[in-house]
This record gives sequence, structure tokens and C-alpha cells, in this order.
Amino acid sequence: MGTALSGCGKTAGQAPSASGGPGRRLAPVSAQGAVSVVTRNTTRLGGAEPAADAAAVARAVYPGLTSESRPGMVVVVDQRNWTAALAASALAGGPTGAPLLLSNGNSLPAVTRESLTALHPRGLAALGGAQVLEIGTDAPLPAGLDVRHLTAQGKAPAAAAAIEHVLVDADGRVAPKRVIVVPAEAAQSLQMPAAGLAAESGAPILLAAAAKVPPATADVLGALHHPDIYVLDPTQVGAYALSKLGRFGHVTQIGPSAAEGSGPTANAIAIARFTDGTFGWGVKEPGHGLVFANATRPLDGPAAALLSASADFGPLLLLEAAQTIPPALGSYLGDIQPAYTSAPQFQPVRGVYNHGWLIGDERAISSVVQAEIDSLLEISPRKQSTAEEAASQTTE
Repeated sequence: MGTALSGCGKTAGQAPSASGGPGRRLAPVSAQGAVSVVTRNTTRLGGAEPAADAAAVARAVYPGLTSESRPGMVVVVDQRNWTAALAASALAGGPTGAPLLLSNGNSLPAVTRESLTALHPRGLAALGGAQVLEIGTDAPLPAGLDVRHLTAQGKAPAAAAAIEHVLVDADGRVAPKRVIVVPAEAAQSLQMPAAGLAAESGAPILLAAAAKVPPATADVLGALHHPDIYVLDPTQVGAYALSKLGRFGHVTQIGPSAAEGSGPTANAIAIARFTDGTFGWGVKEPGHGLVFANATRPLDGPAAALLSASADFGPLLLLEAAQTIPPALGSYLGDIQPAYTSAPQFQPVRGVYNHGWLIGDERAISSVVQAEIDSLLEISPRKQSTAEEAASQTTE
């Protein structure tokens, strides 16, 4: 689960660097994907498939070796039901703290079955002692588990609304005061960051269409009595739907400005920067956890949501190719890179640090890109300003 610079399988080969030079893989890639690779400031989790990624995240957060390191409940969701997987990300935070594992329809991948056994969930009292919540699947599970089922079939907005009801039940019937709305027609890569934001905040994810607010979404919003509504990627929701949402609560739009560009990377950065009081990441300075995934593997968003609700609580950031860091992402990481000066009171041991979780094997994020991300996260020296020099001399 945490082997540094080691692996098994095919012989390591050459991989082109994002900066143009050759680079070697840190670990060989097997048919199942590379083992976890650890550098100074990054940890890679997962493998070749989303089910492996979800299992690796779950085991990293919940080793299952003591009562305290076992989850109360585990969510198993059909990986073919994107909306259910995305909306279930909210269950990773709040009162449930539930890791998300993936089924393949009504069959259970071996890695999911093994993880369920190892996690050995304790049972969630708020949901009647349920140890596993299956969403949109009837996959056979290991014997002896208390299993509850949520159909989550039919239209996508209804599936998201059904998961909101589970959140309310788990929180002792306390209705959420904030909700996250994503555009139903948007590309999955643009919806991905909602997973981490929902996990961190405990806010449920609902859907809106460009021309309307679906009835299932309207029913939930109407029952919440004027919640704060945060709309991600609002350009794809549309003015008409935004005005309709405004009838249910205060609407705040989150997305990149025209100057910041568009696409999965810019959208994820805008969400990572955003803050509104106590809601939102507000990651604009050093000292944070960060989660990196490939936008072409959308299920890695829900799979990694647990990392946004535990440990160093990181927002999801997206690459759009395995071999390169997008310029906007490189610039953002530069903006929040930790630094220190040579003055005694500013030594790195007293600094703040960034840490990155990389999701998936080297076909999702190459080893060279991992090394480059590691360098961008490393605390580094900077020139001391005149004011700092004066302060230092006064102190001395």
C-alpha cells in the first residue's frame, strides 16, 4: 500500500518529460498498474482502473487495523452510474465519513471485495447499524455485513436527490444549509471537482439543466428552506435555470473568469481558490494538501473524495494529459509554493508545507510529471526583503 520506489511487472522504460527531456519511470508498470510511489511531497495511490484507485484511497485513509481506523460505513456504487458516484462523494465527509468503492454493475471487482473485508466497517448507528450502503447495484458482498440498498435508478437528478436524503438521515434529520449544483449536461471532467468539495463541506450535490431545474432537484431545494446554492461551471447551467434556482435560495456562481480560461484544469483551479465565509477551499497560499487526477478518468474524482475530507483535506486539481502539467496548473502551484528566507526565524523547519496525492498509475499521471509536481510543492528559499532584513537585525 505504500512501497516507495519499488514495483513488479514489466521493466521500466523511458518516458518523455513534460519539459522535453527523457525520464525514467519511478516504478515499473504492470497489467494491474504501478504500485504506490512516494516522493518528498507526493504520494501516488491506485492503479490502472477506478476501482483500484478507490480501494487504494479507502485503505490509505482507513487501514482497518484498529477500531479507530475502521470506517463506520462503506459506500459501494456502480461505476457505470456516473451521477450516483459523483453525488455519493458527499458521504465521504460529514457524519458518515464513508469511503467509496466501486462495483461493475452487479459484479464486484476483486480489489473491491478485498478492500471491504479489510476495512471491516463498524456500522453506522445513524443509519440503523448499516455497514455497507449499495447504490445502484446488487453486487454480492462478503458474508456477515449489514447491507442497505439505494436504487438510484432512473433519471440522474433523482439519483442525486436520493443520496441527499441519505445525508439528512445520517445527520440526525438535520437538513443541509448549503448545496452544490452541477450542470447535468456538462462534461464529466468539469463535474469532477464537485466530488472533493462535497466531501469537504458535507454539502449534497444536485443537478440542474440548461433550460430548467429538474423536479427532483426542485423538491429537495424547496424542502431545505432557502439554502445557500453554489453553482459550479454556471455558464453551462444557463441564465434561465439560474433565475429559477434563485427562487429557492441565495445563488453563488463558481467558475473561472474569462481571463483564466476554460476547460477542466481552469475550472478545478477556480473551485480550489473559491471561498465564501466558511464554505469553499480558499487555497490561495502555501500549507495545503492537494489531490491530482487526470481529467480523462472522471471516476477518479469520486474515488479520491475521501482525501478531501480527511488527512490534509485537499481540493481536486486536474491534468488533461498524463505527460504534461498544464501551464495554468503550473502557475497556480507556483503561486502557492511554500518558501522561506535565510533569517533564523524563517527557517524551513518552521515553515508550512504542501503535499500532493496523485491518483492512478503512470498512465494517468506519468512519473516525470510526478517528479515535477514534487518540485513545485517543495518548500524553497526566497530572497529576504528589506523589511525582513531590518526586522532580523533588530531581533539579533
